[in-house]
Amino acid sequence: MKPYRVPFHIQINRLFMRPAFRALFHILGRIKVIGSEHVPLGMPYVAAINHISIFDPPLVVAFWREQAEIVGAADVFDKKAQGPLLKMYGVIPVHRGDYDRTLLETMLAILEAGRPFIIAPEGGRSHEPAMKRALPGIGYVIEHANVPVIPVGLVGTTDDFWQRSKRGERPQLEMRIGKPICFPRITQSGKERREMRQHNADLVMCTIAGLLPEEYHGVYAGQAIQPT
Repeated sequence: MKPYRVPFHIQINRLFMRPAFRALFHILGRIKVIGSEHVPLGMPYVAAINHISIFDPPLVVAFWREQAEIVGAADVFDKKAQGPLLKMYGVIPVHRGDYDRTLLETMLAILEAGRPFIIAPEGGRSHEPAMKRALPGIGYVIEHANVPVIPVGLVGTTDDFWQRSKRGERPQLEMRIGKPICFPRITQSGKERREMRQHNADLVMCTIAGLLPEEYHGVYAGQAIQPT
């Protein structure tokens, strides 16, 4: 596996991008971050978020306690407004709905290098608060990397955030960070192994649901795991 390194120009970009995003969000909305103490600084982990809109990744990047890698949809890179920002930050593209072994190996290389990364297990925006079912990708990472998963619930980042902000409403945005989850090693094989990957992916989402209001639970309604 090729060692993962953040290019120097990307490191420089992040030095001003993260404070700029923080300032912009403070202007546009009212920001509340809960549970920052659960982030294990200076070690590899996966931060898993619910994904409602385009505002989720920059919000998490801006207010996360340390610099983290992030995985984003490849089709967004072609958009005039968003694409250049993703490239400047060094977002790692993922082709939604496709099995991408290179991406999975990159995520494992990030963790092997001792760095954290942020991922949306749903594989794309829901465009509504209610969560969709997770894809098994995060389950694959859990299987092959012995690192904790940090559940992150985002509240208020709906598609109308920008319009409401322009009207001067300054909507409330919340990032709720849960305690790290550690998973036992998968020992099954074949079909049972694939089922365990999905099971672990769903378990992550149920834990995120426990951080969110009921209207955000979506397909995980009635399955939320409440924080202890």
